[in-house]
Amino acid sequence: MTQQTNGRFPSPFEVEIPPELEGWEEMYPYYYLFSEERREFEEGKFWYQDRMHHPEPLYPFDTITAESWWVALSQYTTRIFVIPPALGIDQRVVGGYLYISPNAVTDPELVQKRLEYFQRRAGYYYENWDTLYATWKEKAEGVIRELEALEVPDLPEYEDESLVMRGVGISSGYRLLEAWNRLIESCYKIWQYHFEFLNLGYGAYVTFFDLCKKNFPDIPDQTIARMVAGIDVILYRPDEELRGLATKALELGVADVIKQEKSAEGIMNDLAQSDAGQQWLKALEAARQPWFNFSTGTGFYHHHRSWNDNLDVPFAAIRGYIEQLEQGRSLERPLEEIRRERDRLAEEYAALLDDEARKAFLDLLNLARTVYPYVEEHNFFVEHWHHSIMWNKVREFGRIFVQHGFFEEVDDIFYLHRFEIYSALYDLVTSWAVGTPARGPGYWPPRIARRKELIEKMKAWNPPPALGTPPEVLTEPFTIILWGITSETIEEWQKPEQAATDMLKGFAGSPGQAEGPARVIRRAEELDQVQEGEILVCPITTPSWAPVFPRVQAVVTDIGGMMSHAAIVCREYGIPAVVGTGYGTKTIKTGQHIQVDGNTGVVRLLDT
Repeated sequence: MTQQTNGRFPSPFEVEIPPELEGWEEMYPYYYLFSEERREFEEGKFWYQDRMHHPEPLYPFDTITAESWWVALSQYTTRIFVIPPALGIDQRVVGGYLYISPNAVTDPELVQKRLEYFQRRAGYYYENWDTLYATWKEKAEGVIRELEALEVPDLPEYEDESLVMRGVGISSGYRLLEAWNRLIESCYKIWQYHFEFLNLGYGAYVTFFDLCKKNFPDIPDQTIARMVAGIDVILYRPDEELRGLATKALELGVADVIKQEKSAEGIMNDLAQSDAGQQWLKALEAARQPWFNFSTGTGFYHHHRSWNDNLDVPFAAIRGYIEQLEQGRSLERPLEEIRRERDRLAEEYAALLDDEARKAFLDLLNLARTVYPYVEEHNFFVEHWHHSIMWNKVREFGRIFVQHGFFEEVDDIFYLHRFEIYSALYDLVTSWAVGTPARGPGYWPPRIARRKELIEKMKAWNPPPALGTPPEVLTEPFTIILWGITSETIEEWQKPEQAATDMLKGFAGSPGQAEGPARVIRRAEELDQVQEGEILVCPITTPSWAPVFPRVQAVVTDIGGMMSHAAIVCREYGIPAVVGTGYGTKTIKTGQHIQVDGNTGVVRLLDT
């Protein structure tokens, strides 16, 4: 990778992109690229790679998820709720990888002016949180149901005669273009809803965090997080469904059938041969909608298929839960224990304050606990449920392109940007309407072939973790608590090579200590390799990895801060975790004996 010099990282205009990536720029919209027109502005900012949400190269169509949050997150911060010290988070793509940079408000007078807007607008949401959130769920489900009902018409040789006899006046070509527009609008809309509450959820936690630091300067970050733990949110519901299916398998006497080393399809065929098996299959079907609309990844990439797309993934988890039940182990999360501990901590710290300070502390704590569930719950509605449907709706358009010779494979559609797809559809519809050959069948296949090569070469490239001159002190709260990027992180990045070491430092994500063999996992497809008692080491966890947590002693991640999913879910499952180590998956090897201290954020390699 390009090394940083003179205490800074390479300028966006100095990055040494591998020559085999020549032409990568054509896959992305012009506004996504660093440019001479904005050079002075762009070189004056500090950019870091968003490895939490977009750790892989961006496929052209998959930029829609990044671009949707680019606008949606930023508008709520900058224009709607007017968060006093913060503007939006900017994005750029370099060699296929996403870099982001938060914009801050530094003028004290402007911060004060924005505070007046924020207190009135955010205050209304905080005061009416439960009512507004109930309405939000209805809105989000409404968008999902509309997407599910969206019909993607083919182009028939001749329109059905009913179109004439009923005086419809609208062709299949028009409806195909209309369906594409509705699909894109659906993605934009669900992301508008995504951030309606999220920044306020983080904001309440950050405000409580700051108050704790002011009152108790030595309080550990993790202790503050533990005071708002013990949440019961629908993001854990898919995992609960798997546990329920495991329990039902034992009750019905079909556990041995499900434990076979067969594909999910093979097991389901075997189950269909008995009454008990058919009862279990009915329970499975009831669980699948909506709970198996659960991405095996972050939900930001089309190739992170859902449980519904690949039933082998949930079946593997069900088998694991059956084995645990047969060993007499409980599958329940230690929720009550976590809640008792959070309440004890809150009471002990509140007791140290005078009456006025105690009231402010408890008020903010109650607000943080009220809004905290949304920080996790929204993921199921948007990145999982909605996007699982969206990716497959896009594939319906891909199938039409294959039928008409534009593409060789359905998933070739993801190698086109959404604006290019509309152009290709228009080419197709025009050809259908006029009766002359479309250009697409000769135009797109060679370009898609080249883009497939580029994506694979991008995956082999190790781009710089950051670009530009870092700030002397990093204070932007979301960058710290969500992405886990601090001044210390940046110092580690500035080392030319990660020095050989027997210790890694990260965030104390979840309390407790554990010692045992490591299991390095980089993709969801590898989770079946995790053995009982191992320590999971991964770039980042996703919600659908929950079934593996009961098998592991602890978790270590490369990416993330105190409010990352890995940290939150490990606290909820009572598993020690160190997050944001930066180099865990590169430094630790599978089978290596390691010690994880979730109280201090230290991982020790006991045999090197």
